[in-house]
Amino acid sequence: MNPGQPPARLPFWHPACLLATWFGAGLLPKAPGTWGSLAALPFAWVIHARLGLIGLAAATAGLFVVGWWAASVYAGRSHGGPDPGPVVIDEVAGQWLTLLAAPLDWRFYAAGFLLFRAADIWKPWPVRWADRRLKGGLGVMLDDALAAAYAAAALYLLSLLMR
Repeated sequence: MNPGQPPARLPFWHPACLLATWFGAGLLPKAPGTWGSLAALPFAWVIHARLGLIGLAAATAGLFVVGWWAASVYAGRSHGGPDPGPVVIDEVAGQWLTLLAAPLDWRFYAAGFLLFRAADIWKPWPVRWADRRLKGGLGVMLDDALAAAYAAAALYLLSLLMR
């Protein structure tokens, strides 16, 4: 690469691009984070149904690490800023983290989706701080994990109220 020349964009089939955009969900028009969160739901359901809550927790932790790598590579090669819009693997990991507080029930999954989207958009402290201060793949992933903690707590309280 020549100095001053922007980095080459990743081809869609590059593993970092496929994962960062969650197989293209982040490339859909308008509100890529919402598309990424929606695309996360069936994967979470299947993992939860087949491997239980421990399996979903392990998959979430693994996805966070993979997402850190994929977001770093994609942001570094796409020159789309520190947190490019098409990168939605952070929303997928955040959505899965939120759903750790949900029973395998479509109503709780729907509530978890809405609560996570609200927390991710609103960005209460320290989510907003992480979004503005932390850079690279870790920053991309961590603000959504923090938003998911708020959403999971709210979802857990909702489940207690519904018992």
